Amino acid sequence: MVAYKSKMVERIRLPARDQRERNLEAAGYNLFNLSSDDVFVDLLTDSGTGAMSDAQWAALIRGDESYAGSRSFAELEDAVMDVMGFSNVVPTHQGRGAENVLYGALLSADDVALNNTHFDTTRAHVSNQGADPVDCPVSAAHDPDSEEPFKGNFSLERARAVVDEVGADQIPLVIQTITNNSAAGQAVSVENTRRVREFANEIDATFVIDACRFAENAYFVRQREDEFTEAAIADIAREQLGYADALVMSGKKDGLVNAGGFVATDDGALFDRCKQRAILYEGFPTYGGMAGRDVAAMAVGLREAVEDAYLEDRIEQVREFGARLAAAGLPVYTPTSGHAVYLDAGALFPHLDPGEFPGQALVCELYREGGVRGVELGSFAFPDTDRPELVRLAVPRRTYHREHFEHVVETAETVLEKRETVSGLELASDPEMPEIRHFTAELEPRSS
Repeated sequence: MVAYKSKMVERIRLPARDQRERNLEAAGYNLFNLSSDDVFVDLLTDSGTGAMSDAQWAALIRGDESYAGSRSFAELEDAVMDVMGFSNVVPTHQGRGAENVLYGALLSADDVALNNTHFDTTRAHVSNQGADPVDCPVSAAHDPDSEEPFKGNFSLERARAVVDEVGADQIPLVIQTITNNSAAGQAVSVENTRRVREFANEIDATFVIDACRFAENAYFVRQREDEFTEAAIADIAREQLGYADALVMSGKKDGLVNAGGFVATDDGALFDRCKQRAILYEGFPTYGGMAGRDVAAMAVGLREAVEDAYLEDRIEQVREFGARLAAAGLPVYTPTSGHAVYLDAGALFPHLDPGEFPGQALVCELYREGGVRGVELGSFAFPDTDRPELVRLAVPRRTYHREHFEHVVETAETVLEKRETVSGLELASDPEMPEIRHFTAELEPRSS
């Protein structure tokens, strides 16, 4: 069932093929460098790209732009307490601002941070503190064909091996990302979160949940974890998040807004440290780099994110998109996540080795053939890590319709038909910071 009707539209256009060819070359074969006007269906990210509800637009009008003590901030505090269960909130301009505030307060040089899988900006913020980001995914996370329900889980076995290697004193931080974006958006069970909480207690580490897609994760928990089949989404979310010492949140995902994020905690000392860093990097602690109207819209979005009708529409749309791609013969990572469909570019282009960036070759071909923009999350985005060659087609919330996804599927079918002729790429420029090189690096067709 479709849960929405449109109240505003935006005209889009598909550039001619020869223009798309020129655009690719001018962008250095990096789709981050494309103008959005030259993209027909934009699946680069679900971060801040969705459509807000009429209630959120109303909140924009009512937003309080006071520098200090804003009424909009009080509304956000109430929403975070009601939906997520945390009393102290430090707003930021977006999720990576929250990462800078929180991880800068928790990490020092030579520390080790454990995560089920670090995402790019998380890895970069940990590294920027002089610490070492170590991934602890379960083995199924690297198997695109496995149907295990919680492939996003944190591997306690791997984490304990790291403790044995470096010592507990060197690990002040344990992070669990839900859903696990860098592991194809896979779900994390509540039972796994409980066990990670216990592990963090054992080594006296702060336990942080990256809660960007907490509502989508709670929906999967209700579908797949026997203990919660009759539970309300809101109750599942509050329980799972409640095991953490602190949250880092990008409101541009399950906050359903175009800007904003926050840190939340019940630890008074950590709250004070985060507030001081936020003043330095983000703004006064009741606006945090956002306009008051954006703070107000996020307060509404957090409540909407745990509504059954919204989540059913959201996740069913992504599931159907993945099913259509799979039916067309594309190698789809399973099970489908809540925010994106992931394609296995290594399986699609077996003639390309990781050094030829098969995932980046795939995103270029999708743009070349149909003006579709996705993002590579394989050896180009994550150098020197052991991950599948994935391409993420992230679905903006409440934005595209069936016809858009049909176009993407038809485009992917065209790439599938010519897959043996697709050649690899090589770096033409390599920025200094490898954790985020995929945002700005340029490539070129690989010389024979």
